[in-house]
Amino acid sequence: MARLGPFTAFVGKLRVASGSLADVAPAVKAAFDADATHLLVFEDATGHTAELDLRGELADVLARLAAQEAPEPAKPTSRGRPKLGVIAREVTLLPRHWEWLAAQPGGASAALRRLVEDARRAAPADSRQAQEAVHRVMFALAGDLPDFEEASRAFYAKDYARFDDLTASWPQDVGDYVRTLVRRVGVAGDQR
Repeated sequence: MARLGPFTAFVGKLRVASGSLADVAPAVKAAFDADATHLLVFEDATGHTAELDLRGELADVLARLAAQEAPEPAKPTSRGRPKLGVIAREVTLLPRHWEWLAAQPGGASAALRRLVEDARRAAPADSRQAQEAVHRVMFALAGDLPDFEEASRAFYAKDYARFDDLTASWPQDVGDYVRTLVRRVGVAGDQR
């Protein structure tokens, strides 16, 4: 399964690498081989940790990563317009919904595509998912640091100036990374 990336690797409170999984794997493997504890690799976009199989030599680790990241072979489809990226799937609606869709210009499929695109444009970036991503990282890296709870409150209250002040005393790599995520995922928006 391909991941979104980029990734950031930490050994304890020290950031050791950023980039694709192949970019961070050498630093993580070296730390693992040196018996480092508290190795964490975060997917920046989601805040989820990535599990790396660090057995064997670095070449083995990289080969396994390449195999995981390889795109899945395309499945043959008989419906839709696969050359255009259109995939046919089943949608279950009430009869009145089908009637309304059929009366729309271009038919049901075109109306559904327009509705989806309009909803995507109207909705801001999913701030809840972005907040959860930042919280996952913050809890994993800074849950035991001073002012963690106050910084969390400031973060959820969107008091970013206070958040920055409270995280300034954290280890530099942790504080910088968390503040970067807050800006990158758009949780702070234009309020920073």
